Amino acid sequence: MPRPRTPLAKAKATGQDIIHATRFKNRKEPASLGPLGAPPIWMKKKDQRDSWETFRDEIPWLNKSHRCLTVIACIARADLISGAELNVRMANLLRQCLGQMAATPTDSSKVTLPDDEDAKDPANKYF
Repeated sequence: MPRPRTPLAKAKATGQDIIHATRFKNRKEPASLGPLGAPPIWMKKKDQRDSWETFRDEIPWLNKSHRCLTVIACIARADLISGAELNVRMANLLRQCLGQMAATPTDSSKVTLPDDEDAKDPANKYF
């Protein structure tokens, strides 16, 4: 089975588009309508809204076109956070959502972040 393509937004967020410039040179993806944004107003449970904010921080390449999948992941995560009896089906659903959002440990092991530019800054020795 072929490896899934890294989304261009993820490549830009992690520096992959610079490291593997030829791979992403001619990559065309549908235009996004903007960032992920705030949780839907109908999402009333605090655990679900907190999950939304956590996903927004943890996975910066999510955008408006990912809102539906993010809602499903938030509901699954909130169910696990609530301390209710472990629901294996809900845990599996969350795992599947994370895989679709390119947010699993397997995905992160394929990511190489660019070097910290502050470490190379000659002015660092003065601060």
